[in-house]
Amino acid sequence: MAHGLERIHWDAPWLWPWRDPGECIARQVASGSSVAEALNAVQRAPRCFIPQAELPAGVAYEQHIFDTGCVPTRDGLHDFFNGLAWMHFPRTKLRLNALQAAQIASTGIQPVRGPARDALTLFDENMALLQAPDALWAALAAKEWRTLFVDLRPLWAETQLILFGHALTEKLVAPRKPITAHVFRVAQTDRSLAAIDAWLAAELSAEQLATKPFAHLPVLGVPGWWAQNEDPAFYDDASVFRAPRSASRSTAIDTRSAPACESP
Repeated sequence: MAHGLERIHWDAPWLWPWRDPGECIARQVASGSSVAEALNAVQRAPRCFIPQAELPAGVAYEQHIFDTGCVPTRDGLHDFFNGLAWMHFPRTKLRLNALQAAQIASTGIQPVRGPARDALTLFDENMALLQAPDALWAALAAKEWRTLFVDLRPLWAETQLILFGHALTEKLVAPRKPITAHVFRVAQTDRSLAAIDAWLAAELSAEQLATKPFAHLPVLGVPGWWAQNEDPAFYDDASVFRAPRSASRSTAIDTRSAPACESP
């Protein structure tokens, strides 16, 4: 049983960073390996993957990873993409895990996550990373959709958008127009995944993320990612490409939202 992995269309443009070694791992799962076994066989991550059943009762998932170096992993798309994120962004995943563990040590496990833990979880689950010219980022932050996708469309040739969140990537296995990423702007010094990973790991802090320095992006609006967006009328759908609630909140997110968000 492939646990849903057979539904992945590896030629989707947003999956280019994940194809290697994603396709190989998916084939191993299709041949009978568990997701944890297939991930471990590739040996590109600084963490081992263990069956979810080995997570001790009463121990927080993030704390177990921090204490043991082992990632509890279920069979399915969600944890499959989480494993690929560990392989492609190992330093950033380690940093996020360390920040989660520090928050747990400080506040314990609460019924409702505080702003920092909520933002850390949101980053891990639903973030996309953007390297873009200033004008394009400004239009995105302000939710000026026509400017972003029509007037500034040529600037997307100078732009790189990479999915980071594994819940976001899972949702895009079945693409729908309302699927929306939270976007974090990355320095444009180097476009390689290794350089981005190193920069993020050095940049991120709980205090910074708690301020919600994110923008919303309906990802199927990205030029080249969905054939229908070649028609400018695609962006007239106000149920997806919504106006900002107010100028002062144009880059803010509601951290009570589910991590794998749709239209903000």
